[in-house]
Amino acid sequence: MAEEPLDRRDSPPQGQAFGWSAARRRLAPNALPQSGRPQDQAPAGPERVDGVPPRTGAGHAHGGQLRPAGAPPPSQLRPSGQFAGGARRQWGDVEEIAARPTQGAPVENRIAPAPVRAEAASPAPAPAESPVVMPRRTAGRVAAHDAARGNPQAEATKIRLHELLIEELEHGSLEGLAPEQQREAVVRAARELINQESLQLGGSTRDELVEAVADEVLGLGPLEPLLRDVSVTEIMVIDLDKIYYEQEGRIFRSSARFRDKNHIMRIVERIVAPMGRRIDESSPMVDARLPDGSRVNITIPPVSPKAPTITIRKFRADKMRMADLIAVGALSEATAEFLAMCVRAKLNIIISGGTGTGKTTMLNALSAFIPNTERIVTIEDPAELRLQQDHVITMEARPASIEGKNQVHQRDLVRNSLRMRPDRIIVGEVRGSECFDMLQAMNTGHEGSISTVHANTPRDAIARLENMVMMAGMDLPARAIREQISSAIDIFIQVQRLQDGSRKVTHVTEVSGMEGDTITLQDIFLFKLERVDEDGKVFGAMKPTGIRPGFVHRFKMVGIEMPNHLFGSGEGW
Repeated sequence: MAEEPLDRRDSPPQGQAFGWSAARRRLAPNALPQSGRPQDQAPAGPERVDGVPPRTGAGHAHGGQLRPAGAPPPSQLRPSGQFAGGARRQWGDVEEIAARPTQGAPVENRIAPAPVRAEAASPAPAPAESPVVMPRRTAGRVAAHDAARGNPQAEATKIRLHELLIEELEHGSLEGLAPEQQREAVVRAARELINQESLQLGGSTRDELVEAVADEVLGLGPLEPLLRDVSVTEIMVIDLDKIYYEQEGRIFRSSARFRDKNHIMRIVERIVAPMGRRIDESSPMVDARLPDGSRVNITIPPVSPKAPTITIRKFRADKMRMADLIAVGALSEATAEFLAMCVRAKLNIIISGGTGTGKTTMLNALSAFIPNTERIVTIEDPAELRLQQDHVITMEARPASIEGKNQVHQRDLVRNSLRMRPDRIIVGEVRGSECFDMLQAMNTGHEGSISTVHANTPRDAIARLENMVMMAGMDLPARAIREQISSAIDIFIQVQRLQDGSRKVTHVTEVSGMEGDTITLQDIFLFKLERVDEDGKVFGAMKPTGIRPGFVHRFKMVGIEMPNHLFGSGEGW
């Protein structure tokens, strides 16, 4: 059977699903794995490991090699939608080198998914293709990790070592330890077991095996390397052997994979169990979060018929400040200075944008300008904000229990926050009927509120707010709703993810009032596109339109002097 190469993000090999089984057993040191038995059958004796293919003659013939001969090369690790090559470099291409396979053994093809379970007979090898092309930053790691993936003995050893670890570590022995100490204890026990069992492993292979087993015992298995990579912002699992990740705004496919459905379901249970959530056929969708605050969405059959899906949105441990956003070109210094004045002057701000455009990041950056003397109440579903102030009350909506009771909506929290003497109310994202209560609060003395909404333009954001007010069940005429919006909201900040993956502020728009039944808007700053190079990289900057906002007098009331140069002359538009 052809085996896949393993890079830093590879999952454990195919085999029986791990689990914290009550029937712990010690496997004989020289036991060989068996194959051809269904996954759901119990092992006949302690010397067998389910689901791991036996070492055939071909495997022995290549005992000194890292892969069986005749295996096809893997797929290109390229941004999504950029698999086809071309004579001219297109957007999405990355700096490329050919990953050299082990001498005497061709690399294998990762386009065709590997079988979910071991087969009794090895399939015929696929025809060889050209060497794999992958980014320079990952090619070296893939070549260094091929040994653990291509050696069936190492794969069987990984399963065996995990079973021995379960038996060796007493129940509850890791409880009460810090995460770093837990990992040190598991790694130390794994190394001792390797020495006791006299497992024949090389130095680098041994380290990779120990790290992979530690990820299975303590973390999320094949997803753990991606979670540790600070440059990865999103992890998307759509099938057992299809794991994608977002890096620098672009989507790549990882060579990591799950062994079978039992393996992926065990990882799902490990995610939802600490949150007290349930996921099964009667409740096949769940939202949760990891201990580091990363947001998780999970679906299982029958909602996703092929396989369970996992979507993890990671959050940086160190939140981006406004200076960081300026450094990466998300907005100009003049725009940042103006927005800081708006926050200090307690203007009501709505941040609008699509999914993954950086709305929460912008909200966190703006919150840094709130004085530390104010009392802030945040309302979220789920909790994602990390404010730097001391006097912050965090409130989080709660889904219904297993019996379908005790659900707490964001609207309930907004109403309750009005009785908590807040100086500012920050709603992480407005999605429904809570919009009506939020606008009511903005219009009744709770100034300086900030929230986000999904919309493509500031004008679309107003339409979305109107629709959400109607969801509250209030039979209000359209003009009354628009008057509420125009009097409550002062500024719209539009953020957008461009075609090259960069996230930028494209509009800073003032709500200037109403003309008839229409809310009037005027742009204070706009993103001006300069050019797009042949690689698709966008060049441009935020420019003032030359229009001074109508709320400048509110800056003077809090002692802020508005510099005249901030808005420029509006030339070039």
